[in-house]
Amino acid sequence: MTVTGRMSMGDATTIPAVLRRQVERYGERTALIHRRDGVWRPISWNEYGRRARDLGLGLICLGLEPQQQVALLSENRPEWVMCDLAILSAGGADVPIYMTLTPKQVEYLLGDSQSRIAIVSNPEQLQKLLKVKQRLPLLRHIICFDCPQPPPDPMVVPLDEVMRRGAEWARERGTSALDERVTALRPGDLASIIYTSGTTGEPKGVMLTHDNFLSNVQASLAALPVSERDLALNFLPLSHIFARTCDHYLMMVMGATIAFAETVDTVARDMLEVRPTVMTGVPRLYEKTYARVMEAVGRTAGIRRALFEWGMRLGAARLRALRERRWLSPWFRLKCALARRLVYAKLRERLGGRIRFFVSGGGPLPKEIGEFFGGADIVICEGYGLTETSPVISVNRLGAVKYGTVGPPVPGVEVTIAEDGEILTRGPHVMKGYFGRERETAEAIVDGWLHTGDIGFLDEDGYLTITDRKKDIIVTAGGKNVAPQLIENTLKTDPFINQIVVHGDKRKFLSALIVPNFEQLEPWARQQGLRCGSRAELVGLPEAHAFIEQRINDKLRDLARHEQIRRFTLLDRDFTMGDGEVTPSLKLRRKIIADRYRDLIEAMYRDV
Repeated sequence: MTVTGRMSMGDATTIPAVLRRQVERYGERTALIHRRDGVWRPISWNEYGRRARDLGLGLICLGLEPQQQVALLSENRPEWVMCDLAILSAGGADVPIYMTLTPKQVEYLLGDSQSRIAIVSNPEQLQKLLKVKQRLPLLRHIICFDCPQPPPDPMVVPLDEVMRRGAEWARERGTSALDERVTALRPGDLASIIYTSGTTGEPKGVMLTHDNFLSNVQASLAALPVSERDLALNFLPLSHIFARTCDHYLMMVMGATIAFAETVDTVARDMLEVRPTVMTGVPRLYEKTYARVMEAVGRTAGIRRALFEWGMRLGAARLRALRERRWLSPWFRLKCALARRLVYAKLRERLGGRIRFFVSGGGPLPKEIGEFFGGADIVICEGYGLTETSPVISVNRLGAVKYGTVGPPVPGVEVTIAEDGEILTRGPHVMKGYFGRERETAEAIVDGWLHTGDIGFLDEDGYLTITDRKKDIIVTAGGKNVAPQLIENTLKTDPFINQIVVHGDKRKFLSALIVPNFEQLEPWARQQGLRCGSRAELVGLPEAHAFIEQRINDKLRDLARHEQIRRFTLLDRDFTMGDGEVTPSLKLRRKIIADRYRDLIEAMYRDV
């Protein structure tokens, strides 16, 4: 399927050129908002542009040359996006790194990317660099936002000092050194090396150009309407491609305002305070919001509960009617209007009250979750993409959402399905290649088509559905193909299940490792009169196992016999990034989990 057509951004064909255009256009209007000392503080486009300019000149003072790499190790904050624009304006390419990585992992990424300068946010991140700097011969400077005084190493330079040098350069010599580098940039120049999260093997550096980013922004804007009047709340890490393109660059291109959530844990509060109109998120955000709503409903009774259930039934019926293009009677429309006022409005207020739509990416959104919010007039447009595709390949459209799919391809992006079911894509969104890895690049891109590694299909309307990762498909001993993500996503909609990994490759049946939602399971155990002093004791109780087993059977009752979970083990702790079991983008590292829990998995297949 091929869709054509791209929006025009005038002469701004590189990312720094877009920022300069927006500074001229919007001046003192608010570009960024951040929370400091309990107060939301605005930053104007003029201030944004000035600080990016001073930082860019400061980087030139430190010796940064065009097409050299600069690592960026920071949480989301205004300095992140300013450093990004400063690096690109100076002709460099940035290498964003997750805050959660260990010193050894950071050392690998800086060494592999040949970074000459590293930028860190705080003393904790600075210590990671100081531990490994002796093994990084190309590294010349470490810039720190919240720098200890005095700096603990001659290599360390406070961010304020870099900006001071840049501002001094501008006063004494003008900005021509930076202007010339911005003018010399071409759409095909390298803008960033973003490392894949490495669910298997070493991370690979994905090379993305200015045109990769901006063409994908244009295509996404043609699919989803964003304007200068919008305010986006960002909480997904900017070091991940999803937030980088859709929260940062897309909002910048449209002149929208970006508000930075204070932390991942304060998102619910921050939504109430800044009242976003658009927002991106991963499925876990919507799953947790759904669980909180259902938990609150579970504590109510009488007319309030009946009213909620009536409103949700009505919403589900409205969704079905719209999907089937059936006529809605005046009486039905009146009931829907009443439900909006009495039921849906309360849910919308929990989300700030102004949200026009959410976008979900980074993993499959359970259909049940999408339909729940859709029934309450809260639209979640699920999309699909990869780091290698800048990232958006497809996304659902407002007014034409098909829950359970990731929508049609965005304009300018081609998608085809290979004979084995693998999704292939071609277009301006496809990466330049893997940094320093010609063989892997040639394996991934064949005749211009990127092999995504995902299995899926296009329906009669051109909507794409993802069934699983090609490498994750389970083939049972009986020769049946099983997509584990389908089962896992179905079970994760249960309020008593937090995380799940399905196993069964070359086995007679499927098994699973399950982390319960202890916020739900512990109160249930108390209500049942079960005594347990710890979570380890709780998951070992036969009553808890039987209770979860019944819920699993209920959830999977419509799946085939070979897709049923025959045995499972309850775990007393989450899979975490700190233990290497989850990637920074919240994907489970199946191989690591399988190796770490090998004995438990084998025990489930004994005596069969």
